[in-house]
Amino acid sequence: MSGLFVTGTDTGVGKTVVACALARAFAARGERVAVMKPIASGAERTAEGLRNADALALMGAASVPLTYMQVNPYCFEPAISPHIAAEDAKIEIDLDTIRASFLVLGAISDRVVVEGAGGWLAPINARESMGDLARALSVPAVMVVGLRLGCLNHAQLTRQAIDAQGVAFAGWIANSSGPAMEREAENLATLERRLGTAPLAVVPFAPELAGSLVLEGAAARLASQEPRRKPLNFGLI
Repeated sequence: MSGLFVTGTDTGVGKTVVACALARAFAARGERVAVMKPIASGAERTAEGLRNADALALMGAASVPLTYMQVNPYCFEPAISPHIAAEDAKIEIDLDTIRASFLVLGAISDRVVVEGAGGWLAPINARESMGDLARALSVPAVMVVGLRLGCLNHAQLTRQAIDAQGVAFAGWIANSSGPAMEREAENLATLERRLGTAPLAVVPFAPELAGSLVLEGAAARLASQEPRRKPLNFGLI
């Protein structure tokens, strides 16, 4: 089983669009793909309980059947920072609980695409952040950079925080979450130089296509980074 943790330079930069597009791409490669949105703030009350739109979108992109609780074990109604929402609900967000759910999904899939909430250092309780969650899951991080004013600073700070936490950096994806930013090409070139690697993909602003986007090239490049599994040797010793 392989996994990825999709983080972002901020909230609202397109993590869900990218995570879903990667899940679809891995599924198109023939993989059994599970998904997780371990912690979500901002949910609607339904007959089945609280439901978060990002978690539901991820479920739609998965290629293995999953229950809502498997995908989103911690769901809060108000659209506020998860650690505040958890405090209000008198719930302690526990990394071991999330990791146990992640391992269950890993047992029924070839890959688990995990989407964080907010940015890398978004708090999840009094002590830990989203970065601690990624480290607990022992999966590499893919950083979504929202192409807007300020992204140069935010992308570099997020990359430094990922490295400082000892989490493998699998690459970055640029997402145009609005009309093209001024001097976008120059900003992309600067990001490539400062981050030390070309983007896995540059996603254009096309809201009407977000629900069907498939990042085939990015998935192929991510898969190529993984060590090849050694074939089993059934020969006589």
